[in-house]
Amino acid sequence: MAADKVMAVSNLTRDIVINKYGIPADKVVTVHNAIEPVENPDILQIKKAVKEKVVTFLGRITFQKGPEYFVEAAHKVLQKDRNVRFVMAGSGDLMNKMIRRAAQLKISDRFHFTGFLTGSSVDRMFALSDVFVMPSVSEPFGLVPLEAMRTNVPVIVSKQSGVAEVLKHAVKVDFWDVNAMADAIYGLLHYKALSQMFVKYGREEVDNLKWENAAKKILDVYKSVVIATDK
Repeated sequence: MAADKVMAVSNLTRDIVINKYGIPADKVVTVHNAIEPVENPDILQIKKAVKEKVVTFLGRITFQKGPEYFVEAAHKVLQKDRNVRFVMAGSGDLMNKMIRRAAQLKISDRFHFTGFLTGSSVDRMFALSDVFVMPSVSEPFGLVPLEAMRTNVPVIVSKQSGVAEVLKHAVKVDFWDVNAMADAIYGLLHYKALSQMFVKYGREEVDNLKWENAAKKILDVYKSVVIATDK
């Protein structure tokens, strides 16, 4: 309330700030995040040790991130094709519940829990992946899909994430639509031309999301506040 300007990382967050916190719309501006290039390009040359396709979820295993929808979508995909491995990388309060659910669905032999990953291990995980899924229930922005795209992985993101606003070459589904999520995973795994298109144009798209551009927008916000204050 006391701020001259409020910067949000997405229009999704901006709408929440305006509608839930009652901040005047003309005070709230959106500056989307960006991503650094891959620090070690050699990591892109890593070869998988398994012959099956690999579908990855990477993030906190909490309600906000929608891990249960990933598990349910995995079950649907595996009913059509057992030659797929699903990886849930991360930790959180729903991890044990997800392990139990995978066991109930009898997909534990196709489902892997890596625990928390950091730094180069994240890029290594993406280098081994064929598809990345972020089924977030609510996500102010969500940098992880950009990390996947810079590592040449096609991505599926929920429409309820801020990052969906800046990505054209990502598959977007409602987090609760497990059937659509499963269809998208299956399509990217089995239609090579589709996957290659998302990889090629997704990489170009993410390479153009530069922090320099975000910094320029932030500088413009600072300048507008200084000018208004001087008046």
